[in-house]
Amino acid sequence: MFAITVRDHFMVAHSFRGEVFGPAQALHGATYVVDAVFRRAELDDDGIVVDIGLATAQLGEVLGELNYRNLDDEPAFAGHNTSTEFLAKVVADRLADRVHAGALGEGARGLAGIGVTLHESHVASASYERAL
Repeated sequence: MFAITVRDHFMVAHSFRGEVFGPAQALHGATYVVDAVFRRAELDDDGIVVDIGLATAQLGEVLGELNYRNLDDEPAFAGHNTSTEFLAKVVADRLADRVHAGALGEGARGLAGIGVTLHESHVASASYERAL
């Protein structure tokens, strides 16, 4: 399997419901470094997995929809704890929607999957992988 990875970051405010979250039940901020991995079994006709420039731009646009937001106020997240794991899936699914819409170019339609890792610090991260 071939893969390329692009990286960006975003900052949010949010809170969690549930005793398991301890002090994170209160409103707090988080800054995530995000790695998006695009995978395919065979390279496309241009000899690439996907256009890195388009992948970088689309990741930036997806993260821009979340950046500097209080996720507690976002209707799309009502009733959900916006955990790192949950947000990794949100980013992966939104990137997949863009692949299907052609925003990463026609060659991207041959991608096999996307993986997204959100690094919440230098020692902790969460990931989500999905097929396309």
